[in-house]
Amino acid sequence: MYAIVDIAGKQFKVAKDQYVYAPSLEGEAGASVEFDRVLLIEGDTGVDVGTPIVSGAKVTGKILDHGRNDKVIVFKKKRRKGYKKTQGHRQGFTKVLIEDILASGAKPAAKKKEEKPKAAPKKETKQEESPTTATGDDLTKIKGIGKVYAKELNALGYTTYQQLSELTDEDMDKIAEAIDGVTAETIQNDNWVEQAKELAK
Repeated sequence: MYAIVDIAGKQFKVAKDQYVYAPSLEGEAGASVEFDRVLLIEGDTGVDVGTPIVSGAKVTGKILDHGRNDKVIVFKKKRRKGYKKTQGHRQGFTKVLIEDILASGAKPAAKKKEEKPKAAPKKETKQEESPTTATGDDLTKIKGIGKVYAKELNALGYTTYQQLSELTDEDMDKIAEAIDGVTAETIQNDNWVEQAKELAK
């Protein structure tokens, strides 16, 4: 049995116990979701095509995780105008487990109660962030690094001017992969390394 369902404007062919990477949905991991825009259902009784949706049918699922796809570099240039712009983008997605496909009039199966142990990981992330932000140099003094980039650099382990002054090409590529909106070209064009050397003196 399978169904074609509309999730956030995109159509997916789904079956029970299948994983779907849908556009970003609201809700925390472990929350249950329902999709009522079912366009087609194929089961034991045959194929039921909606006009445009199958009345009373729905697909139930559970949010497993939120994430982002690989970075896509967007480069814009206008020749003879001196205009160049490089920007990175990572599209968000939500991993959903399809639990059941309900035809019109069907009742959902009884769900087992599951524990949600989530308090421990949140405490660990807070403990990891505090030492990097509490110690080290003020990276926002470097032109091109704002508060957001400074926090993400601290999370990567770059907390001092001395560390940024010793950046290699490989380090720049790693930073560009980890931080959205930053590329190796922007690091070189904004002279992060030279500015860090002057501030480290």
